[in-house]
Amino acid sequence: MTAATPRRRGRPSRTDTQDAPAARDRILAAAREEFAERGFEKTSMRAIAKSADVDSALVHHYFGTKEQVFEASIEVAIGPLLTAPGSIGEGPLDGVGERLARFFFGVWENPATRKALLAIVRSAVNNETAAGVFRRLISTQLLRRVALQLDLPDAELRAELAAAQLVGIAMLRYVIKVEPLASADPEQIINRVSPAIQSHLTVP
Repeated sequence: MTAATPRRRGRPSRTDTQDAPAARDRILAAAREEFAERGFEKTSMRAIAKSADVDSALVHHYFGTKEQVFEASIEVAIGPLLTAPGSIGEGPLDGVGERLARFFFGVWENPATRKALLAIVRSAVNNETAAGVFRRLISTQLLRRVALQLDLPDAELRAELAAAQLVGIAMLRYVIKVEPLASADPEQIINRVSPAIQSHLTVP
């Protein structure tokens, strides 16, 4: 009887890769869970692999570094939603504050995207890679599109001030979970915060 050929260290076996892209999707889902729960620094490639029920070599095979796993897991979940901000600036400017607030909290309230957002926020505080992803998603893909619709000389600063208020509320509600904000009805929050966002964006 011929002995089984030993696996080469550091390479996924053929059977490991046969169920791709299912295995790749499991890795991305597991990565979002781990990063959302522990943040970037405390999440290991081995923990992601264990959660996805794959060999850790397969995680490296598909994504390379932990930074690349992080970015891929976030963009898969958040990327499609960031094609919507162009519509925020459409219509009368006197409603842009509510449209932005409704879009922002709509993304946070969606269970499919909340874990990815939690992973970004919890990781961006102490990791430059995560902070870079956060800046690109919020500043480049969201705020710049809103600013372009405003057609004002200080539009980017206005959009950033509006975002600072929204992100601050999101931190208290979804990350730190300060009550009664954490349990408040989303519509109540939108109604309360929209005038302030409107002021940041359009008031001289």
